[in-house]
Amino acid sequence: MEETTLTGLLKQSAGKFPSHRSVSVSGKFDLTHSKLQQLVDQAASILISNGVHPGDVIALTFPNTIEFVIMFLAVIRARATAAPLNSAYTQEEFEFYLSDSESKFLLTSQEGNQSAQSAASKLSISHITATFSHLDEKLTLSAQSESGAFPDSLPVNDPSDIALFLHTSGTTSRPKGVPLTQQNLAASVQNIISVYKLTESDSTVLVLPLFHVHGLLAGLLSSLGAGAAVTLPAAGRFSASTFWPDMIKYNATWYTAVPTIHQIILERHLSHPEEFYPKLRFIRSCSASLAPTILTRLEEAFDAPVLEAYAMTEASHLMCSNPLPENGGHKSGSVGKPVGQEMAILDESGVQQAENVSGEVCIRGLNVTKGYKNNPEANKSAYKFGWFHTGDVGYMDSDGYLHLVGRIKELINRGGEKISPIEVDAVLLSHPDVAQAVAFGVPDDKYGEEINCAIIPRDGSTVDEAEILRFCKKNLATFKVPKKVFITDAVPKTASGKIQRRLVAEHFLSQISAAKVPKFGA
Repeated sequence: MEETTLTGLLKQSAGKFPSHRSVSVSGKFDLTHSKLQQLVDQAASILISNGVHPGDVIALTFPNTIEFVIMFLAVIRARATAAPLNSAYTQEEFEFYLSDSESKFLLTSQEGNQSAQSAASKLSISHITATFSHLDEKLTLSAQSESGAFPDSLPVNDPSDIALFLHTSGTTSRPKGVPLTQQNLAASVQNIISVYKLTESDSTVLVLPLFHVHGLLAGLLSSLGAGAAVTLPAAGRFSASTFWPDMIKYNATWYTAVPTIHQIILERHLSHPEEFYPKLRFIRSCSASLAPTILTRLEEAFDAPVLEAYAMTEASHLMCSNPLPENGGHKSGSVGKPVGQEMAILDESGVQQAENVSGEVCIRGLNVTKGYKNNPEANKSAYKFGWFHTGDVGYMDSDGYLHLVGRIKELINRGGEKISPIEVDAVLLSHPDVAQAVAFGVPDDKYGEEINCAIIPRDGSTVDEAEILRFCKKNLATFKVPKKVFITDAVPKTASGKIQRRLVAEHFLSQISAAKVPKFGA
């Protein structure tokens, strides 16, 4: 059973590599795999003694800290469900997520989170704080044992235990609750370890928030499952100025990030290059489309293969990845081959499509959620013909590599021509003066929909709309050229760094008649 539960996998890994480094907080301390397991078991005992029962949902809101790592693992070790939440949420947002997940407890750092605590108080949810002292390697919880006694032994984790509860990012609709089991997580971790050949010799610096499936599964849990090491930035979040110093200090062999983070790292490289860079086995990109020009620049700057992957919360993260060079390597414009699960391209009738013919990307496997929580309508549309439907359009080439065209709801229908905004993004990002770009559809009387785009110029650039349009006309078919270009300094993104096309479209549409395009906050 151990290999079919995440906790079993991690216990197995700690048994093989007890004295290896598991987690470091940059410049402060290191924990071994055996010490981390010991702390997790202790914290799980305290939670159980405070009335946490199997199946209870425990919300956690922390920066990327050691307290989060220990408490997340302790919650699932106690057979409860961990529901990590973005600490930047407003009170109203916390109220929604806490009530929708039916959380019984809220876990925070000792400093707390006022918005989360106010929401928890309003919903009569108990609040517990966690503090780790690295001097004596001891974790303290504010809660005291109700009975004054700890359990004699910890419960046995079952593959069917709901270990993780997350919400979809809700870029096109109300966020949907996604329950993921111990088996889902174990399968995903094994898939990630397998495709990237992660071993106890690997090390990475976590740059993504751990309340999101990308950073949590691909960065943290897969590393721990392989006996490898992770480093948490001292500030508890990504910092461009400390990223490479941390990567060098902790002998990093790889890292994973979203395209916007890769672009920030590239910009930092151009303005403040390091004296030398570590020799990386690979760089991974996921959660949004990586423009080919950015991929090429990353490979040239850091002398490492860049592997683009394709993932979603409902699949416990990974679905496809470009393999390492020795296994075929990256194919331009592709998100790689399916990893550890079945994948099919289906038309609207459920018929499998031939090579190079587009349809909806559908999956099934041990890593895939069995259904959204309390959402029969969403489940009805997502589970058809024996497959989970991703909502993405793509095609498989003759080598078995998947090429994404775009989200079904985001494809732009201009007079019957279906246009992929991803393709337009890629052309815009290949302009030397463009740092970030997003194309989107807007209503149009003549064509039904037209293409607009927003760009963020590189620092010091004076690029204007006329130049962008000239460039697009040279590199895109006429019907794909944006009708209007908005030049701004930021566009709205999800907490994981994914650009929200719908929100971008709504914002700029409302400003279309204004003389000045307003600026977003950072």
